[in-house]
Amino acid sequence: MNFLQRTALAARSLKGVSIGDAFGESFFGETDAILSQIQQRRLPPTRWEFTDDTVMAIAVFEQLEACGEIDQDQLARQFAINHDKDVNRGYGATARRILREIGAGGDWRAIAQNVFSGMGSMGNGASMRVSPIGAFHFDDLERVRTLAIRSAEVTHTHVEGISGAIAVAVATALATQIKMNGRSITPEAFIETVAGMLPDSDTRAKIRKSMAIPPDYHIETVKTILGNGSQITAPDTVPFAIWCAAHHLNDFAAALWRAVAALGDRDTIGAIVGGITIMSSAEANVPAAWVDAVEDVETSAFRTGMKQNINDDP
Repeated sequence: MNFLQRTALAARSLKGVSIGDAFGESFFGETDAILSQIQQRRLPPTRWEFTDDTVMAIAVFEQLEACGEIDQDQLARQFAINHDKDVNRGYGATARRILREIGAGGDWRAIAQNVFSGMGSMGNGASMRVSPIGAFHFDDLERVRTLAIRSAEVTHTHVEGISGAIAVAVATALATQIKMNGRSITPEAFIETVAGMLPDSDTRAKIRKSMAIPPDYHIETVKTILGNGSQITAPDTVPFAIWCAAHHLNDFAAALWRAVAALGDRDTIGAIVGGITIMSSAEANVPAAWVDAVEDVETSAFRTGMKQNINDDP
């Protein structure tokens, strides 16, 4: 597979991130009304704008588009530049602090390590932006793991934050293999393969635990076991997102409806699930209306690199 074909795959995953992100963001509001809309599968009025999840994923994608690698210094700079272009994209307080300090000329290594009393961040921010790496290097899981770690370390040095990034990147690679190689995989095998690439962590333990949860479990039970992102951490976000993706690999739309059903950090879970499942889903299950409606990454202020068409056949 040549470089441009790989870039097209990464661009497609980025599109999935942006759709899932904007989709999830539309389901914030009065809880009873939101739950009713989810039950009826009816979208609330929305502008289909993406959040910081997609903004940061754009920077990761552009690293791949440039050279297929992750240059941590360049990535840190681009994160800071894009943050300053629009600070109202939903960044959390810790992310704002890190990106402001990097933008002011600070060393990202020291900045990322020093948050949370020197423990580093275990947040879900490294997970929400990493899917393009898995799509680009789908046929080399060790390479995916290495680059996921590099992309995470710029802002997340805690093992949990890093584990979340690896999990999402590997899941995206597996989903891409399904489409590219005509591969079939059970949800349990999908989850176990993801978990097997992770360091010892709560994130890995909860992902493994999700193998025992049937797809028809009541969402409140699933949320109690796996979390729903309300704590904004990787262990509270990524296991549920991987479980959603594993049980809806062929159905992008159903995966996103399931992703928002647990409420919580629904834009981030949507971004993660969208970036994974768009790579394996049947085209009929990726609603054209959503593809057309979502804020265009290519024309956004955050896009600085060469344009790609996600509909190009890789």
